[in-house]
Amino acid sequence: MKEIILERDDMSDFERGLFLKDLKRVTDEYFEADGAASLEITRTEEGFLVCVIFSARRIKSVKRPV
Repeated sequence: MKEIILERDDMSDFERGLFLKDLKRVTDEYFEADGAASLEITRTEEGFLVCVIFSARRIKSVKRPV
């Protein structure tokens, strides 16, 4: 059974890798990425500030559904 543990201070390298792999599937729909993404997680008073940074060569055109 998969469990998500709440109230943690950090993610393991394995978890970071899984998150970035999942996020890449979404970002690849909108951007032509140029290399790997980086993930920064900072503790704040309200919880966490999460920043994902990656380079992209272009923004893809998305077709509107008819």
